[in-house]
Amino acid sequence: MEAAAAAMSTSLRYSKTLSSPIFLSRSSSSSFSNKARCFHFLSFSVPILAKTFKTHQPIHRQSTKTPLLTVRSCSQVTANPSSDTHKKPIELNPDDKLRALRKLFSKPGIGIDAYIIPSQDAHQSEFIAECFMRRTYISGFTGSAGTAVVTKDKAALWTDGRYFLQAEKQLAPRWILMRAGNYGVPTTAEWLNDVLAPGCRIGIDPFLFSSDAAEELKVEISKKNHELVYLHSINLVDEIWKETRPKPPMKPVRLHDLKYAGVDVKSKLSSLRSELTVAGASAIVISMLDEVAWLLNLRGNDVPHSPVMYAYLIVEIGGAKLFIDNSKVTPEVMAHLKDAGVQLRPYEAILSEIESLAAQGAQIWFDTSSVNTAIVNTYRSACDKYLQKVVRKNKNGASEQINGRTAGPTGVYRVSPISMTKAVKNKAELEGMQNSHLRDAAALSQFWAWLEEEISKNVVLTEVDVADKLLEFREKQYGFMDTSFDTISGSGANGAIIHYKPEPESCCVVDAENLFLLDSGAQYIDGTTDITRTVHFGEPTSRQKECFTRVLQGHIALDQAVFPENTPGFVLDAFARSSLWKVGLDYRHGTGHGVGAALNVHEGPQSISFRFGNMTPLQKGMVVSNEPGYYEDHSFGIRIEVRILLLLKR
Repeated sequence: MEAAAAAMSTSLRYSKTLSSPIFLSRSSSSSFSNKARCFHFLSFSVPILAKTFKTHQPIHRQSTKTPLLTVRSCSQVTANPSSDTHKKPIELNPDDKLRALRKLFSKPGIGIDAYIIPSQDAHQSEFIAECFMRRTYISGFTGSAGTAVVTKDKAALWTDGRYFLQAEKQLAPRWILMRAGNYGVPTTAEWLNDVLAPGCRIGIDPFLFSSDAAEELKVEISKKNHELVYLHSINLVDEIWKETRPKPPMKPVRLHDLKYAGVDVKSKLSSLRSELTVAGASAIVISMLDEVAWLLNLRGNDVPHSPVMYAYLIVEIGGAKLFIDNSKVTPEVMAHLKDAGVQLRPYEAILSEIESLAAQGAQIWFDTSSVNTAIVNTYRSACDKYLQKVVRKNKNGASEQINGRTAGPTGVYRVSPISMTKAVKNKAELEGMQNSHLRDAAALSQFWAWLEEEISKNVVLTEVDVADKLLEFREKQYGFMDTSFDTISGSGANGAIIHYKPEPESCCVVDAENLFLLDSGAQYIDGTTDITRTVHFGEPTSRQKECFTRVLQGHIALDQAVFPENTPGFVLDAFARSSLWKVGLDYRHGTGHGVGAALNVHEGPQSISFRFGNMTPLQKGMVVSNEPGYYEDHSFGIRIEVRILLLLKR
């Protein structure tokens, strides 16, 4: 480990001739003493000597007098016919959008005083298809995390520390920026309770809120006698977006080869059904897109940078149903699903199926932290109908009892059993991650050598030019599919914007006078990468050198950490910050996130973060990032990131 740390320090120190990134390297394999038995340590995940990773579908409109039996379908996004493509739709300006939205508040069947627009889709995804970016459309803020709230006379946006500078630049003057997490900044519910008179109606689209989030919001706003209004049949942003809305994703689903997946679908479903039996459930609803993809060994193209497809999956003891747009399913995928005993159903039929299962007395397992409240409420309403029917049939007018409880369907509310299983990688997944990281490192080495040479020749290169060139090198690597997120290519002050995305019309030049931060990653057929380096091709200031050194010290401290089994990630977060804390510095993001195996670049449930509410234990086989940083607003940014694999030492 000492050798690895020394190598890291050497290759990352500031110099005029920095030409290559750090490779993920093998940690020391020296044995621990008996006192260290059953302790984890963090290690670089890829050995060098190996072979050469809370949008929903638009709705079927329906009468409020009939039961809700359909879910909004991706395929129903309004799009212009090809004959009209020459007619460019008129885009509303920010103020016009707010006026149009507020005008809908007073329409019959709506009648609300405020409307909440979250970032998520119906599957609580972090990254979503463009046609579901409703919060971005209404606010102008393009960051991946945030919540917009519009009242009759105010508009506010909440986002976290990663996006403060970005939101400052993108929000129109009439918007209030709420820096979530800062002292004295109210939550959305607290703010609504403060700015609205008691007894108001607050509208939400129930497909865009998890059941837990909706229940929490309902409780908080009830303190001022506000009512939470579920607008099932209409999304107000969609109503004003109209023909300018992007087309829905319709690309085909593909198979994820067993040699990369490691476990076949039948085995995965069998293990899941065993979990259902133990929990006393007869079915489970799976709505997280990466969980659906992982369980069925499928990958999609519906979300930029994330190889997932919009779908729900219901697994029962005796079968399984995939709810997806059938046009995305190729004959090869159809045969694959049929062999695993998975039937196809239209995406829009998910709520009808929930009602049908409840009518049959099914005990359905829901992870209420991710399943949207439209689905959960549909099940609960159907359960109530079932019990009323039982009571009517009972001659004595009382409900039947079985083992001391009312007969009929009841929900099983637990964390998804797939989440942890997916996070702990199997042998094939780890091998794919290692191999993809090695190919990615080769592309990065070529890139850094090219960039250093170009800058030494005083070639003018913008942040976009640099990001595009890196993509060229990655595209030449075997199995490259896509980038795993928008490349963060930030020179000078732009490096302080934690999730900065350069735009051609406004980006800066990369030169020898400023720090340059590059955070990038790729999706390969066998793995997912995410790596950050901060370099200077000239002479950094003494302040920049000190800050970089302290970030590096924190990076190494976390890499060398030894800790007991089942330790949650928040316990380790201070290892990466302690050197910065000693001089009064810090950074506004978590230190580590899980990484999917040829899946989402950000994967739960584990994390290494100051957000101590995440009690998920770190386990052998998990892959997480190690990425401390430091940012001086409007000056420079520093981040150092690699993937690390949790191992067990005895």
